[in-house]
Amino acid sequence: MFGQQVRAARRRAGLTLSHLGTLVDKPASLLSLVENGKREANLSLVNALAEALEVETSVLLSNEPPNRRAALEIELERSQAEGRYRELGLPYLKPSTGMTDDMLEHLLGLYRAIKEQESESLATPEEGRRATIALRKEAAERGNFFPELEQVAAAALAAVDYESGPLAERELQGIAGHFGFTIHPVQDFPTAVRSVTDQRSAKIFIPQRDELRTRAARSVVLRTLGHYALGHSDPASYAEFLRQRMEAAYFASAVLVPLRSARPILEAAKQARDLAVGELRDRFYVSYEMAAHRFTNLATEYLGLAVHLIRSDEEGVVWKAYANNDIPLPTDRHGAIEGQRLCRQWGTRQAFHSDDKFAIHYQYTDTPVGTFWCSTHIAADRTPLAAITVGAGFHEAQFFRGRDTARHSESRCPDGECCRIPPAELAAHWDGVAWPSPKAQSRVLAALPAGTFPGVDMAEIYEFLERHQ
Repeated sequence: MFGQQVRAARRRAGLTLSHLGTLVDKPASLLSLVENGKREANLSLVNALAEALEVETSVLLSNEPPNRRAALEIELERSQAEGRYRELGLPYLKPSTGMTDDMLEHLLGLYRAIKEQESESLATPEEGRRATIALRKEAAERGNFFPELEQVAAAALAAVDYESGPLAERELQGIAGHFGFTIHPVQDFPTAVRSVTDQRSAKIFIPQRDELRTRAARSVVLRTLGHYALGHSDPASYAEFLRQRMEAAYFASAVLVPLRSARPILEAAKQARDLAVGELRDRFYVSYEMAAHRFTNLATEYLGLAVHLIRSDEEGVVWKAYANNDIPLPTDRHGAIEGQRLCRQWGTRQAFHSDDKFAIHYQYTDTPVGTFWCSTHIAADRTPLAAITVGAGFHEAQFFRGRDTARHSESRCPDGECCRIPPAELAAHWDGVAWPSPKAQSRVLAALPAGTFPGVDMAEIYEFLERHQ
């Protein structure tokens, strides 16, 4: 940028490199290197150039390109320095006076299109798996506790003078107002989104209560506000999109289940050996899944307990999971767990076959790396049904409600005869004879949705906002 500023000022002054070199007592070859960004100028040279060119030093040190041509040349230089550009195998192209502005615009437009196309092609299940692996690893290392997000949530609660108990409608509206927004339930709502925000008029649109009940609506509004509270901008990658979702969800749960209120409840429950996710759900009027997530945020940091959390469907397919207690979650060869199938002996699958599957299912399970206790709640308001499991190791189970359950199973997965490897006797009898007809699994072939906000039809969103502006 400095070189471009010098060149622009020199040309405005009508000087050649040789003439300018004479004025600052430097060879023209050195000044050429400076103008082309190949050599840095020390402070004395900067001052000498400013004096010779009759401009302020701040002009030469400005970060703004002096003109459109300079901006194009700078972008071309920076583009060619990127690894993605070098992978194209093209020779270095020096911007010259013989290249018109239109030529530079054309070249840069082609490169931007290549980058955009490559970015879209990266929105695959493989990219999603890599991003979730990285996030899950970070969460495990931090005990799923993020103090910087807790501080933002605490500040939002302080702004509305929150004291205790479930967040009231007045307080929710106050938090929205604190960030400069108003909340508007509407009927004609786009199907692929939880909320839509008109940033020009600072309105957050959500579905009417016949579509979105009060408990869910609070979470949706706070997740939306979380993006603004945390200073998020448009995600530049799928990994950034996932991180922003995680941070916004954390912010929402930290507001709805505040640390200062939840911590004494959990510490007293541990002392009484009566820890239960349902207590957080009932005390703060949140969903069981949010209460389970919030429990894992605080369990290691404040209770000293290593825990795991799993959300899966009736077929045992994992939708999301967290663990810092070494439970042997099923993974693919890259370490991803989403989309993997849990052992049939685990409590999160056994719950679907209990006498009352909508009651909390407690169970111990022996695994190749130890025994784990868990409690599983099946969310009946989800389609398909979802099992939310929170658990801990055998020794930590002493602090939980349901620790005295008689349910006990053994899982040998992923090795040995269990549910992945059929017993030898059954295999010998049925191998080569059984022919199952699987249900169509379109998600197996589908790539992750592309775009800045994956899966969202922006034309539909813009039409919606146009109707409600």
